[in-house]
Amino acid sequence: MSDTLQRFLFENLGIRGELVRLDAAWQAVLERHDYPPAVRARLGELMAAAALLSATIKFDGTLTLQIQGDGPITMMVVEATAGRSLRGLAHWHGEVAEQSLAEQFGTGRMVITVDPGLGRERYQGIVALEGEHLADAFEHYLYRSEQLPTRLWLAADGATAAGLLIQDLPARATEQEAWNRVSLLADTLSSGELLELEQREVIRRLFHEEDVRLFDAEPVSFRCSCSRERVESALRGLGQEEVRDIIRTEGSIAVNCEFCNRGYAFDAIDAEALFSEGVQPGGSARH
Repeated sequence: MSDTLQRFLFENLGIRGELVRLDAAWQAVLERHDYPPAVRARLGELMAAAALLSATIKFDGTLTLQIQGDGPITMMVVEATAGRSLRGLAHWHGEVAEQSLAEQFGTGRMVITVDPGLGRERYQGIVALEGEHLADAFEHYLYRSEQLPTRLWLAADGATAAGLLIQDLPARATEQEAWNRVSLLADTLSSGELLELEQREVIRRLFHEEDVRLFDAEPVSFRCSCSRERVESALRGLGQEEVRDIIRTEGSIAVNCEFCNRGYAFDAIDAEALFSEGVQPGGSARH
C-alpha cells in the first residue's frame, strides 16, 4: 500500500504506533528538484517524519518542520496538513556527503510550527539540532516538549520515503518493561525492510506476538498550497508604490513557488488591478 499512513495500537500497553510510506508523493517532490543523494535522503526522512508527527496531534491547519544550519545543507522545510498532504524542499551548497547531522547542517536548529487553523494561535518550538540521525533529533524534541517517550525510524532513497513511530499514550503510563520490549522489537527493523515491505507485513514481522489493533489506512499525497490569490495578497503587502517600482524596473513581476516550481506572472495592468477595488487581476500561472 503506497502513499499511506497506517496507525496501530498495542492493546493494554498504552503504546501507539504509526507507519508511513511515500511513493508517488515523494516522487512528486523529486520531480521538481534535482537533489544530491545525501540531501535527497535527509529530505525524504523529514517528509516521513512530518507525516508521522502530524498524525499525533489534533489540528485543522498545518504542521511545518524546518531545519536551518550553517553547514552544506543550509535549510530544509516540510509542510504537512491535517488533510494528509505534504510538500517539501531543501537548500544546499557545495558537496554534501553521507555524514552525521552536525557535519551536514553544521550548527543547526530545528523549528516546529503548528498552525491549528480556524484562526487559533500558532505554536512554535525551537531547539538545537542534536543527535547522529534525524530520528534522534525528533526523539529528543518530543521528549522535552511533550514528556512522552517516543521512538522514530526513518529511511529514504530515490524511490520511497518511509517511517515508523511508537509513542507512549498520554495519561496511560506504560510499564518500562513493556516499552523496552516494544522498542527492542522495532529496533530489529532495517532501513531496507522499512522501505520495501508492505506496512502490515512490517507490523506482523515486528510485533506478531503482541496484541495489536490496526486502524484504517489513510492516503497521503503531495499537494502545494501556493495559489495566485496568495501571491496577490503578498504583493499587496508590499504596497502599491513598491509594486509599481518593480514594474517600472523589470517590466513585469514573476513569482516562482520553490515547492512546486509553479510560476505566476503579473504585467502592469495586473499590478494596478491588485490595488483597484472590485477589479480582478488577470495574469497567468505556468508550470
